[in-house]
Amino acid sequence: MSDENGYDSRYLKGIEYFNECDFFEAHEVWEELWADVQGPSRRFYQGLIQVAVCLHHFGNGNIRGARKLYHGCRSYLEEYAPHHLGVDVTKLLDELQACCAEILASDEAFPEIEIEPDLIPEIHLSESAN
Repeated sequence: MSDENGYDSRYLKGIEYFNECDFFEAHEVWEELWADVQGPSRRFYQGLIQVAVCLHHFGNGNIRGARKLYHGCRSYLEEYAPHHLGVDVTKLLDELQACCAEILASDEAFPEIEIEPDLIPEIHLSESAN
C-alpha cells in the first residue's frame, strides 16, 4: 500500500482529499491509517486528523470545535517541525494559524465567523523534506 516514495496510499489519499477541502474524508482516511500505525509517526497522523477536523468544523460554523481542535493539532504536530514525511510542518501550522486567526482572536462564546477560502492551507509533499 505504498507508492514509490514509500508513502502509504491512505496518507496520499488523505492529502488529496485535504487539498480538495474534503476535510471529513481526509480525516476518515487518515484515521484508518492512524489506527494501523505504531511508532514515531502515529502522533503526526493524529495531528493531521485534527487539522482536517478543525477545518471541517470551521467550514460548518462550529467555531468552538474548530478552536479546540486547532490547539490540539498544534500540540501533536509541533514536535514534528520543521518537516516530517514530506510535509513542511512549520508552513502547515503557520498557514493554519493564519486561517484560524479570527476564531482564535474571538472571545465570543458562539462567534459567527466564516472560513476564508483563500487562507485554507494545502499540503504539498517535498521529496527533500523527510
